[in-house]
Amino acid sequence: MEQIDLKTIVDDLEYLASQKDERMILNILIGNHPADIATIIQSLSQKPARYIFGLLDADTASDVIVELDEITKDSLVKSMQDARLTEIVDEMDSDDATDLVAELPTDVAEKVLDSIDEEGSDEVKELLRHEEDTAGGIMALEFISVPENFHVDEAIREIRYKADEVAQVYNVYAVNEKGVLTGFIPLKKLILAKSEQKVSSVMVTDVIKVTTDLDQEEVANIFSKYNLVSVPVTDQEGRLVGRITVDDVVDVIEEEASEDMQKMAGIADDEEIRETSAFKISVGRLPWLLVGFCGQLFAALVMKQFEASLKEIFIATFFIPLMMAMGGNAGIQAATIVVRGMALGELNPTETIKRLRKEVQVSLINGTVCGILLFAVVALVDKPPFGLVLALAMLGVIINASFIGASVPLVLSKAGVDPAIATGPIITTFNDIIGLLIYLGLVTAALRFLL
Repeated sequence: MEQIDLKTIVDDLEYLASQKDERMILNILIGNHPADIATIIQSLSQKPARYIFGLLDADTASDVIVELDEITKDSLVKSMQDARLTEIVDEMDSDDATDLVAELPTDVAEKVLDSIDEEGSDEVKELLRHEEDTAGGIMALEFISVPENFHVDEAIREIRYKADEVAQVYNVYAVNEKGVLTGFIPLKKLILAKSEQKVSSVMVTDVIKVTTDLDQEEVANIFSKYNLVSVPVTDQEGRLVGRITVDDVVDVIEEEASEDMQKMAGIADDEEIRETSAFKISVGRLPWLLVGFCGQLFAALVMKQFEASLKEIFIATFFIPLMMAMGGNAGIQAATIVVRGMALGELNPTETIKRLRKEVQVSLINGTVCGILLFAVVALVDKPPFGLVLALAMLGVIINASFIGASVPLVLSKAGVDPAIATGPIITTFNDIIGLLIYLGLVTAALRFLL
């Protein structure tokens, strides 16, 4: 949806909502994809958004609400009557219904679960037993499975029978008499098979599957590695209990990426782009700003210790920002690569030394190049000996920053601390302190050659 169209639609809907013109509002929204309707509602003021969402039928509302950002969703949910919530939850797939019910106050959630149909209620209660960030927490209970001794035509009849329940069919899963997953049949292969063939003779037995307790990030990595559109979920005994589809994994990838970026910036997990409370945002960010504040105070004390040297060679003061900026950039580059590798499962503990060695090699190359450039510039406008000291300091600062940037996430991970949330502040603090010690220490050591 183009920005100009969105603005026009939002302006029109704001006016129509003020006039309570239900017919025109629905005429504008009808035929739009649920994601587009969600975008429109998110762009509206709170009162018109609540009014217009209330005009949607339960089926459409159930599709739209899963596309909304958390702030808008929470606002709408809080304004709904229990009966309206029940209608919407009743229309949702089990995994989406579980996510919504899990966010409701306990008393409201109980009323909703008591009001929806018994099968749906049981499914939601089953999914609520699993941890939110696991395969069990994101799986859906809508899937198609058949006994492995079924014939192909019986399997096709099962697909027709569950057509309304399972929106997208990618594979039909085969199970034994105990419900244990034994294979799957891609939909194309099933259609092309002869009707009298048994499922066991045409199924694929090499099944990529996940267990209910597997972390959702690992699930996303499996989807990416094997280019999957769906994956079956089993319990610890291998019994088929659900499936995860690629749309759920896209949500996981977006959620995890946003979370890691927020943490590396020192932002609280629950801060959303649409958060309206400045106080809540401040509370989430301030602790990590204070970490940096304390680190910079310590860095100031380091500079104080080298006050005499700076007085002797005042020009050295002008290069402190350059040293700190280059060190900070090198550290963040190394840390970003390591944190990303850990998040995607590309960097395991056995590769720690290899990763650190590579970062030191890269920093040697980068530090040497930057040092030579700095020497050349300073040698032209000042004394070559001073340029040499600056070049060596630049090399030392970049090597130190890259080593810290690569090692801090690995150390934090081994200590059981989330690398994403602590890496940024720690790298900034240590780079500035140790970088200043390297730079000012070299200047002081070479003082008699520079005067």
